[in-house]
Amino acid sequence: MKRKGDAGPFQPSLFDQRGVIDVTSERFPGERLVVCRNPLLAEERGRKREDLLVATETELGRIRAATTRQRAPLKGQDKIALRVGAVIGHFNMAKHFTLTITDMTFTFERKTAQIAAKAAMDGLYVVRTSLPAETLSADQAVSAYKGLAAVERAFRSLKTVDLHVRPVFHWNADRVRAHVFLCMLAYYVEWHMRQKLKPILFDDEFIKAVKADRQNVVAKALWSEAAREKDSSKQSADGLPAHSSRTLIKDLVTLTLNVAHTTLNPSAKLLITTRPTTVQEKAFRLLGVTPDRT
Repeated sequence: MKRKGDAGPFQPSLFDQRGVIDVTSERFPGERLVVCRNPLLAEERGRKREDLLVATETELGRIRAATTRQRAPLKGQDKIALRVGAVIGHFNMAKHFTLTITDMTFTFERKTAQIAAKAAMDGLYVVRTSLPAETLSADQAVSAYKGLAAVERAFRSLKTVDLHVRPVFHWNADRVRAHVFLCMLAYYVEWHMRQKLKPILFDDEFIKAVKADRQNVVAKALWSEAAREKDSSKQSADGLPAHSSRTLIKDLVTLTLNVAHTTLNPSAKLLITTRPTTVQEKAFRLLGVTPDRT
């Protein structure tokens, strides 16, 4: 991937108009390479690199000054190299500097051409796919790649965050399949609950509309105005407290079913549920659930 003359399958100038380009290469037969450029990520990486370069130059400058001072100058190629190595190792910038060390002197300079070549790649990443463009467009491939974050969140939800499915070690193949099936079924139910409970959760109810309006699939996902307002006020649109899925479940489990009886007739049992709070009542309404209560 070379910038010179924009030759080859990868042409950086194409990013002037869009954030995604679809290319092929003989090095990857039968595959498409969807090259993406995130300008915000490129800016951040460039800033961090420059900060590290400046910090490295500052420390190397002190070593160079130590070799030229009048009183007890730093001498010896080994001693100078030892101090230089500590600086270079700390900032991990050795590949961007040309270092010249002798018994009496030390000089350094940036490898400007190499740094510029590195900067040209900032913000770039490649998504590989074997599917043809008719089946999966470049934008769809990038969206599918970003969708892996949802898979990671699902596993966190399964094992730690929401469901707390404890690890169970099975040796029988049928039991292993059953355990995995139950875990996925539990998450499936939890996912559908979250979709219906979005009005009282911090989740963005209008995420699909925001995605539809986004011009560049590579750009950072944004929240809707309603979601930002919910996040800042900590309240839903109707003024009720907004919840995470965990805090809402903790709130819902306070609704209890009590079985009571009298000493005069112990066999006559009375089933009494506690009266739902306003938040609980709305949650049950969104879920389409009407718990029996008196």
